[in-house]
Amino acid sequence: MLQIDYESRAPIYEQLVDKIKNLIVKNVLKPNEQMPTVRDLASNLTINPNTVQRAYRILEENGYIYSVTGKGSFVSEKLDLIKEDQIKDEIGKLKVVIGRLENLGVHIEYKIKEGVDEK
Repeated sequence: MLQIDYESRAPIYEQLVDKIKNLIVKNVLKPNEQMPTVRDLASNLTINPNTVQRAYRILEENGYIYSVTGKGSFVSEKLDLIKEDQIKDEIGKLKVVIGRLENLGVHIEYKIKEGVDEK
């Protein structure tokens, strides 16, 4: 389900956050589905539990998951807001790439569709 690229320059916790976000947006992880425990996921991926905890904390701060004391972490029901947030993130990344290309002398015209607000 989740694989970590140990040769990547991206920190492991960021890789976890990105992979879990994608699983949620693609509806592989369903709303209100319980997430693996920190210990189980850390054990399966052979990483430090603090790394998983950090990823879960970031996911919770961004509204992708929520915690229930004594029960664990669960996938949020707010999928529409999550998708909109992810679209805004990707548009931001795209703008950075386009800016780099324009600095190299490549002119790119683009138009964002789907009615996403670019604030």
